[in-house]
Amino acid sequence: MTKEAVYPGGSKSRVNKAGNCVRDKSATKEDLDIIETWRAAHRGVLNTFQAILRTRTKHTDITVAQRHKRKNTIFNKLRRFPSMNLARMDDVAGCRLIFKSVEELNSFREGFHKARFKHKRRNNEEKYNYLLFPKKTGYRGIHDVYEYDVNSIAGQNLAGLYIEIQYRTLVQHAWATAVEVIGFITESQPKFQEGDKRYEHAMALASEMLARAHEGLKGPFPDLTDREILEEFLKVDHELSLLQTLRGLNQVKSQISDKRNTILIFSETGELEVKSYRDAPDALRALFDLEKQMPDKDIVLVRADSSEEVRLAFRNYFSDAREFIRLIDEACERLSNHTSSEDFTHIVEFVNSI
Repeated sequence: MTKEAVYPGGSKSRVNKAGNCVRDKSATKEDLDIIETWRAAHRGVLNTFQAILRTRTKHTDITVAQRHKRKNTIFNKLRRFPSMNLARMDDVAGCRLIFKSVEELNSFREGFHKARFKHKRRNNEEKYNYLLFPKKTGYRGIHDVYEYDVNSIAGQNLAGLYIEIQYRTLVQHAWATAVEVIGFITESQPKFQEGDKRYEHAMALASEMLARAHEGLKGPFPDLTDREILEEFLKVDHELSLLQTLRGLNQVKSQISDKRNTILIFSETGELEVKSYRDAPDALRALFDLEKQMPDKDIVLVRADSSEEVRLAFRNYFSDAREFIRLIDEACERLSNHTSSEDFTHIVEFVNSI
């Protein structure tokens, strides 16, 4: 007789109940254990999808990485979205693909949508297309959400779990990295629209500049002229010394081994500790232990095929905004060249005045 599959954590309703208890700060040890069991089960989903994606990106320049959503980030998201059921949170497991161009991104995604497997894409083509519909924060990229579904006995317990596939270009990834870095080095979180709104505004303007200058697209301010975008960004940057601060960051020198599973531990002082593991179960056990030992630290388990891929896909953990700075410098030059000589003179005068 075939054993009936059991949903990780017992049932979706039990996982949701545990999430609600976290939200109202009444979670018991049993609630936290249930969430840990449910969260850990996503490792199998991650492994399945990263294998599929690596096969499809073989012999290409596309970077593939995967990550477990951090426990504190899950809890914070529950509190930011009071009506969200934990079992419906669709980005606990995530695979990220980084492309050289928008054309390459769209072509790959179109082909992936035709892949023959049972896993179900839960969103329509445009729902999470933040290239067509950029977020107000300036975030650009495309997401797809898949629901895990297999016939095998080994995988049946994972049926119904979700995974998010993120598609970004190198330009979009550089911007997203800089937003994360700002969250580490300031008291503001522009990613979540928290803190000093000037950081959020500056990064939204930066997103518009990068979209126009490097990808021939528009961002969150499609109706503004190049001159208006440049003037406003330079004004806010002057108030915050944002670019100057990012330029002054020292890239973390921590060495990452080529073991496939890496835990990154980021402290409030800006120090980064790296732990590497050859086997995924050992890494997952270590992750949960470290989260209990250091609840106030930002801890993430990542996986990529090489140390260079880890650094590229998770640059934010290395306080590395160098690519963002380079792209912004080029965007300033290109957009200023698009303006009339009169407008350019005005911009120069404006910059000198501040």
